[in-house]
Amino acid sequence: MNSKEQKIQNFDPNGVGDISGGLFGLPFTVEESEVVIIPMPWEVTVSYSAGTAQGPQAIKDASPQLDLFEPGIKDAWKLGVAMEDISEEWAATSEALRQKAEAYINWLEAGSPEIGRAEFENLPAEVTAKGEELLQWLKQKALAHLEQGKLVGVLGGDHSTPLGLMHALAEKHEEYGILQVDAHADLRDAYEGFEYSHASIMFNALKLPQVKKLVQVGIRDLCQAEAELAEQSNGRVTIFYDATLKENMYAGDSWKKECKKIIAQLPQKVYISFDIDGLDPKLCPATGTPVPGGLEFEQAVYLMKQLVKSGREIIGFDLCEVAPGDSEWNGNVGARMLMKLCNWMAVSQKRLEAQL
Repeated sequence: MNSKEQKIQNFDPNGVGDISGGLFGLPFTVEESEVVIIPMPWEVTVSYSAGTAQGPQAIKDASPQLDLFEPGIKDAWKLGVAMEDISEEWAATSEALRQKAEAYINWLEAGSPEIGRAEFENLPAEVTAKGEELLQWLKQKALAHLEQGKLVGVLGGDHSTPLGLMHALAEKHEEYGILQVDAHADLRDAYEGFEYSHASIMFNALKLPQVKKLVQVGIRDLCQAEAELAEQSNGRVTIFYDATLKENMYAGDSWKKECKKIIAQLPQKVYISFDIDGLDPKLCPATGTPVPGGLEFEQAVYLMKQLVKSGREIIGFDLCEVAPGDSEWNGNVGARMLMKLCNWMAVSQKRLEAQL
């Protein structure tokens, strides 16, 4: 009997969560797990409020209190989910650069006065170079896990963090679509001069020819240039605005019908990019840039289930922009969404059995 089987035999899924264990209090190592989470404590270009770099730790800390029973999925916990260690090196680099970037953003907002120009004019290039390094680091790490047949998710950090995983998946799949749940479109070209800005993640993802389709859900805060990019994309980018989804439902449409429209836009292989601010901000109030409106928790999960029910494969995901704030509530909600993403990705890949 191998050690994973022994751990499954000895583990009590009804017991108290083991806070000294791994993610969700599970006993599995990265090697034993079918789903590997790569934490990215990075938030250099945040433009409103900071804290998302502590998201992975907040979610890990909250995760053992979750019950592991998942109605409709048989023995979901036996799959094996584990999170790699949070890189202290990237966390320290992020913090040092974030302070510089914050001063630079304040300088920009002051109208880029002559005083300070010498200090700031090279900063975007410095931040972009580190962003490129982070992208390549994550890409190689993700590829190593994918080569071993593991399913991979990224836990941010700000929304710039998962680009390396998208690049890794582009090497493994000829084409895929992105389902983005978000308050923001994130289609800005090098926002504030930062090529790898959190507000530019989807602009950068679209540079990958393998990304055939980007479907955005819950969008309620974007600039004109982003709306025009979507309109002029020849159908490559489809936005389901939060207001339009709500208006359709107020007029009598069901959420099931709206989900069907959303999923019809997606190809067979789907990557889920989940910004926690896509949810109603009461669910994660400490997120970097909260916007009124958004999805309820179960609404988002229902969309995920309908995606799997349609026969599409979830090939990877990210969960970003969870900040701990001053309560455990944010990490708690983030941990619950992380568990749903892990489980339904595994069901879509036939690693778990589910009643749909």
